[in-house]
Amino acid sequence: MFGLQKRYVLALAFVAAYGVVRVTGQQTAAGPYTAAQATAGRAVYQARCASCHNADLSGLSAPALAGLQFTGSWGERTTADLVSFMAGAMPPDNPGSLGEAAYLNLAAFILDANGARAGNQPLTAATRVAIRTVATGQVRAVAQAGGRGGQAGAQAGRAGAAAGRGGQPPAPRGLLVPGEVKNYTNITDAMLRNPDPSDWIMIRHDYHANNYSTLNQITTGNVKELQLQWVWAMNEGTNQPAPVVHNGTLFMNNAGNIVQALDARTGDLIWENRVGETTAGNSQRGLAIYDDKVYVTTGEAHIFALDARTGKNVWDTMIGDRKNGNYSTSSGPIVIKGRVVQGLGGGLCSQYREEKCFISAYDAKDGKLVWKFHTIAKEGEPGGDTWGKLPSLFRAGGETWITGSYDPDLNLTYWGTAQSKPWMRASRLSGNGETLYANSTVALDVDTGKLAWYYDHAPGETLDLDEVFERVLVDDNGQKLVFSAGKAGVLWKLDRRTGKYLGHKETVFQNIYDSYDPVTGAPHYRNDIIENQIGEWVQSCPTSEGGHNWHAMSYHPGTNQVIIPVAQSCQEMNAQKIEQVEGGGSGGGAARRFYESPGSNGNVGKFAAYDVRTLKENWKIEQRAPFMTAVLSTAGGIAFVGDMNRVFRAVDVKTGKELWQTRLSTSVQGFPFTFSVGGRQYIGVSTGLGGGSPRMVPGILAPDVHYPSYGNALYVFALPERK
Repeated sequence: MFGLQKRYVLALAFVAAYGVVRVTGQQTAAGPYTAAQATAGRAVYQARCASCHNADLSGLSAPALAGLQFTGSWGERTTADLVSFMAGAMPPDNPGSLGEAAYLNLAAFILDANGARAGNQPLTAATRVAIRTVATGQVRAVAQAGGRGGQAGAQAGRAGAAAGRGGQPPAPRGLLVPGEVKNYTNITDAMLRNPDPSDWIMIRHDYHANNYSTLNQITTGNVKELQLQWVWAMNEGTNQPAPVVHNGTLFMNNAGNIVQALDARTGDLIWENRVGETTAGNSQRGLAIYDDKVYVTTGEAHIFALDARTGKNVWDTMIGDRKNGNYSTSSGPIVIKGRVVQGLGGGLCSQYREEKCFISAYDAKDGKLVWKFHTIAKEGEPGGDTWGKLPSLFRAGGETWITGSYDPDLNLTYWGTAQSKPWMRASRLSGNGETLYANSTVALDVDTGKLAWYYDHAPGETLDLDEVFERVLVDDNGQKLVFSAGKAGVLWKLDRRTGKYLGHKETVFQNIYDSYDPVTGAPHYRNDIIENQIGEWVQSCPTSEGGHNWHAMSYHPGTNQVIIPVAQSCQEMNAQKIEQVEGGGSGGGAARRFYESPGSNGNVGKFAAYDVRTLKENWKIEQRAPFMTAVLSTAGGIAFVGDMNRVFRAVDVKTGKELWQTRLSTSVQGFPFTFSVGGRQYIGVSTGLGGGSPRMVPGILAPDVHYPSYGNALYVFALPERK
């Protein structure tokens, strides 16, 4: 329809979005499939999938489909989502051609290989069971060509896995490495408002989320001399950490709910606490320090307060009503005026249930709830009429899985919200309204949690292009601004006092919107997107990878520009019918296939700088590999960023010219940071795996970008010491 030359490639790789192993030592419920289906699925897999994903699902030219690379991303989604995705994505040259039975059998086999137990009821396309409720993520022995085969091999694999679950005690939890931070000083509100330049005191550095440091020992002239100072190996699993540093001590999350304090100068471990009862959880994107405590969240949406000096547990608060399931989260909190403010994500936000997703605040002293703001408006509430006639029970989504920012002068905290669920309007049955407060910036009063204003960036969003990411606060020429960008790749500029639209810039090719309102900035979707029905394919650029994703931008005041990593790709989506029953719903509800973005020349990754006043693109870097870290900029005139191809680099903020680079163990992923100890400036960055669409879409479009499927670590660099 648009004359685009599409190059479809192996989309089954997307199924393997990296994650974290769930090891609880508990027996799971029987899976919603039969042993016969799993055996038949093994045969289909070996014939049609093993050449790319390996005979034992461990990954070859495509990612693994078992263990760490599967359960983290797919655990919160349903068996129907898995079947639908495979049917719409593989085989690459003829998606859907295997027939429904083959896709059902493949799904059964993948579940079985991830520790699920066969039951008596066959899996059907209508079966909607949350994958994490049946699959432990413990990789089971899989019969391979040339090895054990057939039913005997399957039985042996199941027996071995059962013995492993029942016979092995869970790994120890709690304070496993005791120790004491000798030079810790309590964090005050004044310190959070005006951080010491030597510290990196919160995610994205400061309340304005600028990802900028005034440290300038490392400059454009000497950055080429950077040398590795120390490395700290990190736990396996999805790794996107945002460490903080205070007074020479570094605090960070590992996957599996592991919290550690390290000597920031030497990398020596001070204490380690494995919080919670299970390993369920990615390395949360951030933690917070305040007063004498470290505040961390877990994948099961608990907030833990730890003694910052010793790592000992002080209090634990569970977020939300758990009568009908568990929430989850992947991003840490922000502490504002003695309150721990936290968002939510995960399957319950996508589920048809009475309690809707929310942002909440807790007393930093004892963890008691102070306020909640629900991000999905019900019938009769302000914004409730934007969902059309859809009953409140069937309104879902609005996750807040990226930590917000804060303006102390206005006493407002700014959060992005994710899309309404299911993804597509035809599946959602919400009409063409806004579905508030999904895909919006919400500005909340910190004292009460009440909404001061909102701005809907994508009214009635329908293509899994959420706007949940960082809100960057900039003061320029007498204006108080808030910048954000979502998966549509549009950089938005708003007045942060009122939410008034001030401008926008398309950072990548997009064909979703055909116009913008010149006064309000509201985008208008192409008519064929608005009119799309169940079962119809519709094209869109960019994809769920982004545009922009969680890899946060930086504001560099010296050049008055925001520097942002984005991605270039396109997709087709096919809406699926989602039954409206309590407890149902879907975090997806669409089949997808991907192709290169027009004009990109196969370059998925883009890194660019935009003038704050004019939104003009000042410079850009385009490359095959996507950029997988947030951006760190400094007063030394440098921006640091890492990519999937294992490269961590420094560029000149004025020109984008590369000044230095190094190759690390695996893909560079997380939040780079800088700090100073003893008058010496250090640069830190992590390597990591996992992360859903930003990793897996490039894995489909740029399969020639290779990296090891292990190697999580933290690296710290500095200039040579002068004698």
